[in-house]
Amino acid sequence: MTSKPKKALVTDEVVSQYLIENPGFFVRNAKQIENMHIPHPIRGVISLSEWQLARQRNKIKQLESEITLLMEQASANEKLFESLMLLQNQLLSADNLNDMVGRLNIWAKSLGLVGAYLYLFDDKWQLGAPSSYQHLALSADKFEFIRVRHLQYTAQYLGQLNSTESHLLVPENVYIGSVALSLLGKFGDLGILMFVSRNPYHYQTGQGTLLLEKISEMVPLLISRWITRKP
Repeated sequence: MTSKPKKALVTDEVVSQYLIENPGFFVRNAKQIENMHIPHPIRGVISLSEWQLARQRNKIKQLESEITLLMEQASANEKLFESLMLLQNQLLSADNLNDMVGRLNIWAKSLGLVGAYLYLFDDKWQLGAPSSYQHLALSADKFEFIRVRHLQYTAQYLGQLNSTESHLLVPENVYIGSVALSLLGKFGDLGILMFVSRNPYHYQTGQGTLLLEKISEMVPLLISRWITRKP
């Protein structure tokens, strides 16, 4: 007794491989394909050609979105570079550290911010008399609770401060909505640079920090022109 030959199991993979290996299939069977209808999650049943056109339109829209995003990023990077170069030229022209901080403040206010604040950890810089920069000194020990809360795994923090943190970093009677805070130095042990906004949502977690990082890399080099590091 002869057993019937088993039918080959047709799977999605088998069909897909066949179509890849036989690209002329759609040409040879154009009439049948025109009459084929496939399910659509929104429009019910549509023809295969409609389905292909819809896929092409979606791909085009996706490409357009990606191109638009790239253009926006390029424009933002260009503005960032121009802003950084302008600030760098201004800071390089400073006569002393107080002048440099003043220029940082002017630049920050031109962006609609409250201002910029610079503090140097007193265990890393020679800030005692006869230095005229003692007002920039900050105890690393007193700052430690802010470091632990916001800067354990990163050198930058964008967001809001509580009243205790605000009082330590901005003792004046200034309303603080949100801040961009950056540690200075390769190991974050030289001090901090902070930009303050009245808007509570101006600085938020997840925003880019490239400009803040570049400024924070530049500032310690400039500070060294006027203050000596402790051994």
